[in-house]
Amino acid sequence: MTSRIPRDTPLRLVPRRPLTAARRTATTRRSRPARPPEGTPSIPELAHVARAELAAAVRLARWAGTGPGTAGPTGILPDGTVAQAAADLGLTPGQVRTAWDRARLSGLIELHRGTARPGWRLRAWDTDDTAVLRGWVALFDAWSLAHPFLAPDKRGDTDDGVAGADGADGADTGAALGADPALVAEVIEAAPQLLSFLHLSQGPVPLDTLLDLLRQRVAELRTERHEPPAAGDPLPALLDWVLEAATDVGALRPRDPKRPDEAALTALGSWAVWVKLEQICVAAQGPAGNMEQSAETMLRACARLSPGPARAEYRAWLAARPVAPAVAELLETARGEDALLRGLAFEALRVVGDPAEAAVRAVVNEPTLRPYAVLWLAELDGGDPDTATGLLSREEATWLWVDTAAAVADHGDEHLLVSHLETAVQGSVPGLLQEVRRAGHPRTVQVLVALAAAHPDPALAKAMRKAAFQVHTGEA
Repeated sequence: MTSRIPRDTPLRLVPRRPLTAARRTATTRRSRPARPPEGTPSIPELAHVARAELAAAVRLARWAGTGPGTAGPTGILPDGTVAQAAADLGLTPGQVRTAWDRARLSGLIELHRGTARPGWRLRAWDTDDTAVLRGWVALFDAWSLAHPFLAPDKRGDTDDGVAGADGADGADTGAALGADPALVAEVIEAAPQLLSFLHLSQGPVPLDTLLDLLRQRVAELRTERHEPPAAGDPLPALLDWVLEAATDVGALRPRDPKRPDEAALTALGSWAVWVKLEQICVAAQGPAGNMEQSAETMLRACARLSPGPARAEYRAWLAARPVAPAVAELLETARGEDALLRGLAFEALRVVGDPAEAAVRAVVNEPTLRPYAVLWLAELDGGDPDTATGLLSREEATWLWVDTAAAVADHGDEHLLVSHLETAVQGSVPGLLQEVRRAGHPRTVQVLVALAAAHPDPALAKAMRKAAFQVHTGEA
């Protein structure tokens, strides 16, 4: 008769998942996504198209990661670097500048203290279809930067006939070339309505119809702002600009020579507009938006969202307040007792990026926040999230493991809590329990009790209950 005491019981019967995967498990609520319209290509098919649209940007981003890749303080490539990239990659200088703008706007390149480096999205480019699509959607959202407005008499004056953004926004570009900057901004604001109309029409739309819709929307905006009508009739040229820009980023099909007076979305563009409309519908379902709520209320609402919509909510919340107070409020929320909110607060800080670095460094010695802060800073410096956990001491990694388990126990399912055992750095149950008892996490007892209740192995459950009793009575 063999003993059921788990003296050398291995923790895992499957390969260990990195600790960052467990953190993602604890901060991700599973929800059933809405289905796109019938006929929409699959995610892999859409990602294949997005990769083709951004192929030159990816090549340049990888070159920037191995070459000099140095940008000025505004993110503009010096002429010498442009020339070197053009020679190395077989592109023209104009194509390099366009690819550089696209790489920045899509998150393939990140700027850190004036130096370009590959972004996290580039590291996931060949393996993660959702990361690819998010990168393309980021470019789609920034269409007015990727293809700035040029007055009709100026369109042949740029290098290679390519208009690079180089940090200018559409309104500023229009102003520089004699266009009414307020009108350009209003057209940018009206563009989502045009794209939504194209999506809902499910086919080609006459340009006259789009122009009428644009005139109506701009007139409404000018009336709301008590502005006079625009002089002359600049809207046809501005509509052409919107359609050219949307075509340039891959959201609109190129004009059919047989039907040049019609416009239609590509499958990728239609899917992106559908995603935006779904996000608006989700936001409208709540009794009130989260932009004006406290950080804690906003994070609790985001706990019910999948990662993409949650990031959009973080961006909206951050856009509504100054950066420094917003970062301070997120860190104060992270100091609370709810481990899930702690993880979500640092997810929101990832959206902030560089502006939050000083505040995060200031809390790196706080025991409750240190593991999260160390990993956050490592990712900010371009480290691989799955290997950054090596920067933590054994005790810190164990503390983070317990904290993540507490988040799963409070907000997740039992099977997620059991699978969380796979992320422990220890090799056996006794080793894990011994180090967990020493970690000093305030939720250790509750975590061990929850694990004992959820685990299907009676011997392991008994060992966890015993360890919980020892911690509770002070034997540990």
